[in-house]
Amino acid sequence: MKKVWIYQANRFFTEAEEAKALSVLQQFVAGWTAHGDQLAGKAHIYHHLFIVLEVDESVASTTGCSVDKSVHLLKKLEQELNIGLFDRLMVAYRDAAGVVQLVSRNEFAQLVKAGEIASNTIVFNNLLASGEEFPDQWEVPFQQSWHAKAFVI
Repeated sequence: MKKVWIYQANRFFTEAEEAKALSVLQQFVAGWTAHGDQLAGKAHIYHHLFIVLEVDESVASTTGCSVDKSVHLLKKLEQELNIGLFDRLMVAYRDAAGVVQLVSRNEFAQLVKAGEIASNTIVFNNLLASGEEFPDQWEVPFQQSWHAKAFVI
């Protein structure tokens, strides 16, 4: 069983920031442990916006302490890069051209109201926790996501 944690930044990473963050994350997962057991972790940055941590729990299971270590690292990255990774007030989606866009929840609500967000608009479901669902159920049509309940078309 795989477990994932998806952290959406509150703005896109620059190339230099992404390189630094990825280096720090890869160093972290190389030494990430739970009660002394090495975790089979991976770190990725997608679309210059999302940090995804993944652990194969068939090798070793995560613990509250090991997850706390990752959160502590991400909070440190936030400070070093002056970027938010825990801001739940931003929504990412793909525009009509397929380009990933990032807007505030209020702006997203306005786009829905204006008809610019349709039932088939691709949105990112950052609530996934199962590695078996990621990435296949991460980018989903608006109508199949939690967004449809929060923002009514």
